[in-house]
Amino acid sequence: MSEKQATENVDELRWFKSSYSGSDGGDCVEVAAGQGFVCVRDSKGSDIGPALRVSRDAWTSFVPLASKTKE
Repeated sequence: MSEKQATENVDELRWFKSSYSGSDGGDCVEVAAGQGFVCVRDSKGSDIGPALRVSRDAWTSFVPLASKTKE
């Protein structure tokens, strides 16, 4: 899998907060889909922190694995 810090203007993407994130401002992850890639960032530091950019194929492979850890 190849990943890199997103260098394009990630503020122009439409971000979605994880459905596992609580309303109390705890551990929150946001994702945004671009053309051929998905960006992931910490919602608490979205204005200052980096975003991780992965291919759509890598994201598609990752999501089922991450979901298993919550069961």
